Amino acid sequence: MSAPIDVSDRPAGSVSDPGRYRLDLTATHSHVLTIEPGRGNLILGPARMGKKADLHVAADEAIQWRAFEPFATPAGSPWPRYIDYRGNDSGFFAWSQRRGIEQFTWAPAFADARAVDGGGADIRSLQIRLDEVSGHLRLSLPERSSLGLYGDLSRFTAVGAAPRSLSLLPALSRRRSDAPYALPGLGLLHAATSLSLHAGPLGQPISLAGIERFAALRSLSLWGGFSDWDALAKLTDLDSLEIRFAPQLDGLPPLDAWPKLDRFIAYNIDDAAGKTLKAQLKARAKLREWSDYASVSQLRKPEWWQREYGRPFAGWSGRNAKAANAAYDTALQALEQAGDAAAAKAAVVAFAAHFNDLKGIETGEREDIGEAVWQFSQLAHVAALGVGEEQALGWFDEARDY
Repeated sequence: MSAPIDVSDRPAGSVSDPGRYRLDLTATHSHVLTIEPGRGNLILGPARMGKKADLHVAADEAIQWRAFEPFATPAGSPWPRYIDYRGNDSGFFAWSQRRGIEQFTWAPAFADARAVDGGGADIRSLQIRLDEVSGHLRLSLPERSSLGLYGDLSRFTAVGAAPRSLSLLPALSRRRSDAPYALPGLGLLHAATSLSLHAGPLGQPISLAGIERFAALRSLSLWGGFSDWDALAKLTDLDSLEIRFAPQLDGLPPLDAWPKLDRFIAYNIDDAAGKTLKAQLKARAKLREWSDYASVSQLRKPEWWQREYGRPFAGWSGRNAKAANAAYDTALQALEQAGDAAAAKAAVVAFAAHFNDLKGIETGEREDIGEAVWQFSQLAHVAALGVGEEQALGWFDEARDY
């Protein structure tokens, strides 16, 4: 293997070939970066990330972001185009003032309250993951950026310029039976004109009560399970509404509640509500043609959500996917017929043992199998037998050897 190339004295944008390069990232010659052909993103994070990170940096290490300035794509734009960083150094905001960034995903992990000035940054799309923040982040937002927030939204305050578009993925419970999640007050972010709001279709729903606080909204995209659909009638200025993967739409206002609506998409939604929306779509077209796209498609009956969409093996392929779904079907049938906790245990143990014989089970797939057992524990019939998630997962751990 050839020795890494030192690029510390190269001019900005002069290095675009794949290869191994020595970087002065946290100290002189502290890191070696391998650039693969066609690769446009870069991941930085602590050593515990293992091979998921291209470069390992401790959470509180100071980073010399200028170390990336010599790199460019073959087309001449700055490389990396997309940066995913897990750590507490916020110097990338100042760095981006001289070197624009297409997308930056930041996952800080501090326990105190911090104020960060990103107002002058040139970051087209800023994604902030708050999962490991136990303190509070107060951020002056870059102008003209889109913003995405993931995790505990109460740990974030925005000041400065409102984002041109906002995406929210709050931390939610996996239980659909939990009380709907209420969005916290978001201050400046309520001035966004475009909002994308995400929930899991089969987990805790998000309440739409109070959605009128986003008084400037023109475009709204909803993914997953929600409650208080009737609150959408207060957003009378919407010209675009998209609803995807929604298992129930009880209380959704009729389409004529939004007189300016010119774009409407409903995709993978409840069957009964979908049929009503299709009729409204046609009726509205007779009065005023849709100037943009309008569609209602992939209507789903209630059982589809649990038996098809809800299964954790969607990302599997080939023979293992077929075997996993067959084992799931067998376990589900046995659990639905179980007369006591002992029969439920036998079903879970048999399900876990099935995967002991499958080759090539990776860490992510192990998590998927555990998710399936958790789903079994949430079945009403299983709960009636006195079996909880902790007990079911304990049986699962005892039976598996992978």
